[in-house]
Amino acid sequence: MRVILAEDSTLLREGLVRLLVEEGHEVLAALGDAVTLVEEVGERRPDIVVVDVRMPPTHTDEGLRAAVEIRERWPEVSVLVLSQYIERHYAAKLLASSAERVGYLLKDRVAQVEEFLDALERIHAGGAAIDPEVVRQLVVRTTRGDPLARLTPRERTVLEALAEGHTNTAIGQKLHLSLSSVEKNLNSVFDKLELSRTTGYSRRILAVLRYLES
Repeated sequence: MRVILAEDSTLLREGLVRLLVEEGHEVLAALGDAVTLVEEVGERRPDIVVVDVRMPPTHTDEGLRAAVEIRERWPEVSVLVLSQYIERHYAAKLLASSAERVGYLLKDRVAQVEEFLDALERIHAGGAAIDPEVVRQLVVRTTRGDPLARLTPRERTVLEALAEGHTNTAIGQKLHLSLSSVEKNLNSVFDKLELSRTTGYSRRILAVLRYLES
């Protein structure tokens, strides 16, 4: 795949470039800031963008804002956001329009090469890849009105796997469940979250968004 990287850490950036090239991918650009990222994407139209959240000059949300703009202007371009931190607002904003062609991984996950490369392939294929640790910490609410509180432990576990970007088959393999059991649990999740079958939107995406925004 054709990749553009935006990462201010020279060591990590060069390491990612070397890894991707060794795996047969083409790195179109490797940037140290997010200022020129959107321009580069517009000119080169990569298959996927890998971008850090906090980048110069303010080290706040430059990478995130660039990622959101890229998804809005070029939805065919996949986006993988890397962060050292778990940012609930950032993840929810990335998924606001769609849970397709998008990923949110902690930088520690990059050290696990196979998992990182698998996430890239999944996102490039039109799926999602949300770090399990991000999923676990993002959305546990304790308020009485929390619709997720109505879920059984099994349903919550299935929803967590869905939020990580897994297909029904992959969820079954991950949790050692039959496909019919996965489908039954997901349908129960959709019902308990009051996600209508006739909204015109993917209930899978709406469930993930409800999970991330709760």
